[in-house]
Amino acid sequence: MLVPEKPRDEVERLQSLHALTLLDTDREERFDRVTRLARRMFQVSMSTVSLIDENRQWFKSCIGDDVTETPRDISFCGHTILGNAPFIIPDAAQDARFKDNPLVTGPPYIRFYAGVPLLYDSRYKLGSLCIIDQQPHTLDEEQIRDLVDLAKMAEKELGALYDATIDELTQISNRRGFVKLATKSLQHCQQRGTPFSLAFFDLNKFKAINDQLGHQVGDQALKDFAMLLSQSFRYSDLFARVGGDEFVVLYTGMDEMETRRAIRRFEQNVSEFNRGQHRPYQLLFSSGLYTVPAGQKMDLEEILAKADSRMYLNKMAP
Repeated sequence: MLVPEKPRDEVERLQSLHALTLLDTDREERFDRVTRLARRMFQVSMSTVSLIDENRQWFKSCIGDDVTETPRDISFCGHTILGNAPFIIPDAAQDARFKDNPLVTGPPYIRFYAGVPLLYDSRYKLGSLCIIDQQPHTLDEEQIRDLVDLAKMAEKELGALYDATIDELTQISNRRGFVKLATKSLQHCQQRGTPFSLAFFDLNKFKAINDQLGHQVGDQALKDFAMLLSQSFRYSDLFARVGGDEFVVLYTGMDEMETRRAIRRFEQNVSEFNRGQHRPYQLLFSSGLYTVPAGQKMDLEEILAKADSRMYLNKMAP
């Protein structure tokens, strides 16, 4: 069996996938209508919209089966996202790469597979629209074009989610996207009995940057700060712009001491940026940290309010 490789842009691809906050959400008609149409058009037993997570493929829509996910290392769609063209297997039982795959030798007994990568933000292949059958098939050129057209429909729905959860200026999560993803992360921490911390950041003298240097320069300052956040923290940390010059970072599995060390490293990165970039401004900020110990449950909005309050006290301190 051939295990799919990882794309070269895997880290950025996964960051984009998780920023959509689409994984493990309920089925939605806007995706189901695409897979229903694909199944009917090609007269196959299954059609899915799959998203390739770090270790699994998860189905946002699956028409023809009740499965919700499979391991990534046995997925067909894991191979689809490695290329730009439709990935077609006319008869998996006769294909040396797949004939001993558990999805071929066992349920759903795949013989035919055709998938089209779903491109997100014109760069990242997050998953695929695919059709599957228990009988061998071939597709002619017109049918392949039809399948690609259906995949474009699914891509448009991913784009709509992007617009709803990503801050247009900084290209990191907005408040809505952060709340959706952070709520799920907190649930996991509470279930596993691990601590989590939330840091609230507010840029200092940002109004002066806008007033004295102009809003275009102010926008650049916000983009610089977001870039430094994305470069300074772990892949598993969640960060977002939640207001005009307000940012937050959620650290899962970290106690207060570990989080303070992470914030100090971030402060050093910001200082190095200020010294090395020669911008017409200095990035200065105040922060507030609130840590929830392992086993304690709190609402996300309450955590945000407490971290915000501590940030404000630090900002007002002489």
